[in-house]
Amino acid sequence: MAWEDDDFTQAVLKDEDKYEGKDLDANVAAVLPEGAEIEWVCTHGATHWSVSTKIDTIVDGNPTSFFLKEYRDANAKGMVRAEYESTVALYEMAPQNVPRPLGYGSFASDPERFFYIQAFCDMNDELPDVDEFVAVLAKIHQKKSPTGKFGFHVTTYQGNTPNHNEWCDTWEEYFTRSLTSIINLEREIQGADPEMDALSSDTLKKVVPRLLRPLETGGNKIEPVLLHADLWHGNVGIDNETDEPILYDAGSFYGHNEYEANPWRATRYQFNRTHLRAYHKLVPVSKPAEDHDDRNALYAL
Repeated sequence: MAWEDDDFTQAVLKDEDKYEGKDLDANVAAVLPEGAEIEWVCTHGATHWSVSTKIDTIVDGNPTSFFLKEYRDANAKGMVRAEYESTVALYEMAPQNVPRPLGYGSFASDPERFFYIQAFCDMNDELPDVDEFVAVLAKIHQKKSPTGKFGFHVTTYQGNTPNHNEWCDTWEEYFTRSLTSIINLEREIQGADPEMDALSSDTLKKVVPRLLRPLETGGNKIEPVLLHADLWHGNVGIDNETDEPILYDAGSFYGHNEYEANPWRATRYQFNRTHLRAYHKLVPVSKPAEDHDDRNALYAL
């Protein structure tokens, strides 16, 4: 997709952001494979907080393209590292289904601008086959936390909202901290509301313990596993060369595997209960199973 064909990208990008040429920032070039010859560099797309660029090169005589993302956000320095570390973890488990990460850093021309770079994947935005998609997910969820705890070794992001990833001994503790952070952010943006405050308090003090504590008590146990953690249909595509599902734009951490499906409950998303049922044919529902749908509703918050 080129920016000329994307109305959203045209609206987001200023003229000075749109680029075509052969020049490449020295720090970006240093991340590319040794000996890569720059053929063409062109603006490729944009989101609310990033601009993407396709870099066409020749590596060892072969045409090879890379995908450069520059974050435009107050959290940009952390966001480039977060995407790199998330993608490294996912790529280790599913190299056919995750673009190969190369590196991240600041621009030599401006140390206050930050980039992330990975292999370019020519893909379309169709949904993958249900069984193929959930098989990839089940494979990724086999990767267990290196500490045995819930969290991640760096702060990661959903969009530009940080996941608070300090290591926790229990899933209840991790989830409570995350949900509290989102509630506080909502309050900062929208202002205080007595009804929302009461509902939030009841959710944190009553609902969360009721639904999450049984996962790790009474003889039950869950292991923290690697999550993509922002798995809606906009972050999944199909590789045009291999027809394999491709997962990208992760905000990973080690958590309860069922949390991965939290966006699928909303009707505005294209993943749904069909995908959830297919996933649980491969990976059993956590005990107590009778709480599964209520846990999913809680995670969907």
